Amino acid sequence: MASPPRNQRDYEPGLVEIADGVHAYLQPDGGWGWSNAGILVGAEESLLVDTLFDLKLTAAMLDSMAGLTSGRPIKQLVNTHANGDHCYGNELVVGAEIIGSEAAAAEMEALPPATLAAMTAGGFGAELDDYLAAAFGPFTFTDITSTPPTRTFTERLTLQVEDHPVELYEVGPAHTGGDVIAHLPNQGVVFTGDILFIYGTPIIWDGPVANWIAACDLIDELDAHTIVPGHGPLTDATGVAMVRDYLGFVHAEASSRFAAGMSARDAAFDIELGPYADWGDSERIVINVDAVYRELDPQHEPTNVIDMFGAMASLARR
Repeated sequence: MASPPRNQRDYEPGLVEIADGVHAYLQPDGGWGWSNAGILVGAEESLLVDTLFDLKLTAAMLDSMAGLTSGRPIKQLVNTHANGDHCYGNELVVGAEIIGSEAAAAEMEALPPATLAAMTAGGFGAELDDYLAAAFGPFTFTDITSTPPTRTFTERLTLQVEDHPVELYEVGPAHTGGDVIAHLPNQGVVFTGDILFIYGTPIIWDGPVANWIAACDLIDELDAHTIVPGHGPLTDATGVAMVRDYLGFVHAEASSRFAAGMSARDAAFDIELGPYADWGDSERIVINVDAVYRELDPQHEPTNVIDMFGAMASLARR
């Protein structure tokens, strides 16, 4: 088996074998909604890590896996977190036990597909409507039935696919409130969910940043030879370091502007991104600065999501 690419900005979509019995499913270019998933196939059953943003995409992924799962059906589905691009296709994995963190299951109830459908319907003004259409227009949210985990856990859970353990670690709140990574020790693989974005800008919906950095440290400790990020190409320890460094950079830059009395929006527009400027969706700095301000000041009211998307639209246009 050929070695998978590491941190290649140009990578192929679809299934790629990354270890014996393990395949990643990749969706370039890793931007808004274009997430990764993966599958562990045993002799008689399989385990899927994440579904995709809508039913059409998830169905195409499952079809591509049909040769692997024929006679080895998917018995377990792990959701790494509650964002729809990792769970909105759950209903198509019929008969599987769906596993997620307790916090992620609660978040799924608060993030129904109807919310995304309303955002893409427009009516927010031309600039924001155009931005939302570009980000979420390729996906269909109107025909999805929310299908949350049927089994939840906190902190840690080990699953089995025959002789192969799958170690789940709850590392949130970080990207979201209930992030989970999945470690396959026999195969030397980690599926990180959105703890890792490779060549795409991470989004701190929840934080704190220290938790996210601790999650990166844990991934390093697992010493996997292949790491499947939530978005972007396959990676290794180099990709973990990239994300950790970005998070430290954002925290330091936002903290200095907080101390100077700048508003979160002004701080986001003021930060020079340097080596991170050419990462995809770099305007997410708006969300990330707001998250750091919430850490630094418990009285800082979270900015309305639509307002944050509006600020991102303006920054992206600039």
